[in-house]
Amino acid sequence: MNIEAKLLEIATYTLPAIITGGVAFGLLHKFFKNEENKRKFELLRENQRLGLPIRLQAYERIVLFLERINPINLMMRVEPNSLDAQNYATLLIHTIQTEYEHNIAQQIYFTHESWEIILKAKNSIITQIRRFSIEGEVKSGEELRTKLLQELTQTESASAVAISFIKEELKRVF
Repeated sequence: MNIEAKLLEIATYTLPAIITGGVAFGLLHKFFKNEENKRKFELLRENQRLGLPIRLQAYERIVLFLERINPINLMMRVEPNSLDAQNYATLLIHTIQTEYEHNIAQQIYFTHESWEIILKAKNSIITQIRRFSIEGEVKSGEELRTKLLQELTQTESASAVAISFIKEELKRVF
């Protein structure tokens, strides 16, 4: 037998084996990729199932935080106790900061936009309290409390706006 016949014989056995191996490799690769995608999907679904209660709890805690720093609710909880306006404002701001620091870890469950709204609401309330305490009209904590309550009952509070935004986001997410 000559060398050409041997090469032809080797090619007739090798070529179908290579084609069959390539097809098998392609099918197995596709099968394993599909199985991996199924596992990822199942894991994602399981994480969502387990994470949903935690995320809802985060939304609840932030709404509670926003309600607690609502100036009207805050001033009902924190009495002036014969403090001057500056000291009462400092006490209110300290209470807001303490509430915020207690809930700061909840931001991992919120979108960047909603967390910015929460921060703006907190900062807006602090700014309102400072602005009224700096004005020369009020001397005592009780006067500051009365002035803030009168002013804030006429407008929608920043915390109420943030709560509305959070509720809308919650509807979109779930």
